[in-house]
Amino acid sequence: MRIPRIYTAETQLNAGQAVELDKEPSNHLSRVLRLKTGNDVILFNGDGNNYHAEIIEIERNTVSVHVKQVEISNLESPLHIHLYQGVSRGDKMDLTLQKGVELGIKEFTPLLTERCGVKLDAKRWQKKLQHWHKVIQSACEQCGRTTLPQLNPVMNFQEALPHLSQQSFFLHPEAKAHFKTVQTIDTSMPISLWVGPEGGFSEAEIEQVMANNCQPVQLGPRILRTETAALAAVSAMNTLWGDF
Repeated sequence: MRIPRIYTAETQLNAGQAVELDKEPSNHLSRVLRLKTGNDVILFNGDGNNYHAEIIEIERNTVSVHVKQVEISNLESPLHIHLYQGVSRGDKMDLTLQKGVELGIKEFTPLLTERCGVKLDAKRWQKKLQHWHKVIQSACEQCGRTTLPQLNPVMNFQEALPHLSQQSFFLHPEAKAHFKTVQTIDTSMPISLWVGPEGGFSEAEIEQVMANNCQPVQLGPRILRTETAALAAVSAMNTLWGDF
């Protein structure tokens, strides 16, 4: 049986320490996985380590564990990819975040563009961000990453423009360039990837990102959905310059 990995917000973990897990991971371990006292689990808190632990107590809503061993683990991609993703409807954004974590993306910025179909007030955006944080945590639990990618607040297109890195790309179905034709990439520097929502970027937005030295690239002759495009682009970059 695979040993479950659990994210904990505990800021410091050490061998020999007893940790009381929060309600949600406790329920997952005791009621979903039906683990018992003496079963092993792996904790991580985003500091780059795995903490091998043993369940020592299960109460009604709380599972307590004893940390036995600290293991340094680095599964991070050599590329620092920052995805600026046009917010999409339904669970498409969840899919992009989940698979983006698996592919090694280090930073996410949800982007509000002219053609974005999601309109929420500030309170509901905050709930969305909390939900997306949990999606990222769960994806890290599954794929083995011990460092959580950064999730930035939702930004308007105009607010995000000044944050373009020196190595920036945006996806455009009519672009002439492909990732394989990009001349030079410094893998020690951040790479910004801009992906539009379901309707794509508007012509005005395309002009603005190009005016800020963001290079248009395409992913072949077929039109990809927004949730497919970002993942295909990151896969291409990992193949050309990363750890694929």
